[in-house]
Amino acid sequence: MFTGIVQDVGRVQMLEPRGGDVQMVIEFDRLDPSGIRVGDSICVQGCCLTATELLGNAFAADVSVETLNLTTLGDLRAGTPVNLEPSLKAGDALGGHLVSGHVDGVATVTSISGDARSQRIKITVPSDLARYIARKGSVAVDGVSLTVNEVDGNEFGVNIIPHTQSVTTLGRLVVGARVNLEIDQVARYVERLLTGSSTIL
Repeated sequence: MFTGIVQDVGRVQMLEPRGGDVQMVIEFDRLDPSGIRVGDSICVQGCCLTATELLGNAFAADVSVETLNLTTLGDLRAGTPVNLEPSLKAGDALGGHLVSGHVDGVATVTSISGDARSQRIKITVPSDLARYIARKGSVAVDGVSLTVNEVDGNEFGVNIIPHTQSVTTLGRLVVGARVNLEIDQVARYVERLLTGSSTIL
């Protein structure tokens, strides 16, 4: 489990195809290597990956065909910056919102405009996910916890403050960029409660 508060922007050091899957090596600057163990979950650009090997200020992770096909991780190349967040530990502050690292779909940046020192970004989501996006609700975009400012059909808008622009990859977004989207988990549970069977076994 994560919070959507990015702790470092790492870089893809190497991608090695392995029988259809890919082993990815990601280097980092600000994470504490002593706090990472083999088997730990790390959120990489919004996707929960398992550290399979520790390499100083880098870790290796296996990325399955499913993840490569259904997220933007299949677009990554050596040198690409990626948002990083280790999993929550008991007693950690919950600064954003609960994020699982299980991407619901890939969305597209449709516009970027200035708003004082911030950026207003509009994002178009797949139609089957649009109903889960609510004004003033939460979403995770490339692993970053954001508040939804407005919703118009399949499009929603967010505000990216200067701090978020500088400490995540969101400040590098351009129109047409593909981003990993995870909807608020609460929306999924509410839908299940409203549409599920009324019989309790």
